[in-house]
Amino acid sequence: MNAGGWLQGEAVLITGGGSGLGLALVERFLAEGAKPSVLERSPEKCEELLRKFAGDVVVTQGDVRSGADNLKAVAATVARFGKLDCFIGNAAVWDHGARLLDTDIDKLEKGFDELFAINVRGYLLGAKAAAPELVKSCGSMIFTLSNSAFYPEGGGPLYTASKHAATGLIRELAFELAPKVRVNGVGPCGMKTDLRGPVALGQQDTRIMDSRSPDAIKAILPLQFFPEPAEFTGPFVLLASRQNNQTLTGVMINADAGLGIRGIRNVAGGLNL
Repeated sequence: MNAGGWLQGEAVLITGGGSGLGLALVERFLAEGAKPSVLERSPEKCEELLRKFAGDVVVTQGDVRSGADNLKAVAATVARFGKLDCFIGNAAVWDHGARLLDTDIDKLEKGFDELFAINVRGYLLGAKAAAPELVKSCGSMIFTLSNSAFYPEGGGPLYTASKHAATGLIRELAFELAPKVRVNGVGPCGMKTDLRGPVALGQQDTRIMDSRSPDAIKAILPLQFFPEPAEFTGPFVLLASRQNNQTLTGVMINADAGLGIRGIRNVAGGLNL
């Protein structure tokens, strides 16, 4: 534990903390002196978290789509650490760019229900479960967004709509929970992660990097590198820090490695009418 960290002694609950960005957040928050807790759906990832961190991290096996599981994770955090200072809604699935015209309507219907249940309802239920403790501690919420929360082509209509919905949730909760709780978001661009797709679209075993290469992502980013998950953790630390963030709420940090400043380009794959 780093005695000079920005989050010394802060109790934080992270959903989807078993891999990818979630795991990187657990590691970074530990390095900053925080006391992490994780809500993770995969039993295997839960076991690995317990093995890797040897009791330093509270692990709750459960599904963000369940209000009871979110409440259980909050209760486990408070039971261990005596409080909750920050909730990070991070668990999500991706639609692998499934296009409107190329997706059967029954898959679109079922895919919407599943993806929104995880990406939006999961955030809402996590916020509801965490809010009473965060009001007590005058803490904060942070939600993982995406470049798809700001512009298209980071996914298909299901994923893009879900991340736009998350921005609305952030603004509303920032309004409702002020002045006690700060509510913000961080929107990373592409990275190496275990992010998968909905069962309804047959994508449950397909990882995001199975269809996108590091070189392809690097090529479209003005900063010209392929980010690791750990390189996105800084904005979360800033937003969670009491000392360094007294004024930001309802803010979405667009950590897109410059994706939004590429300027005018040719649109590939458009309709030929």
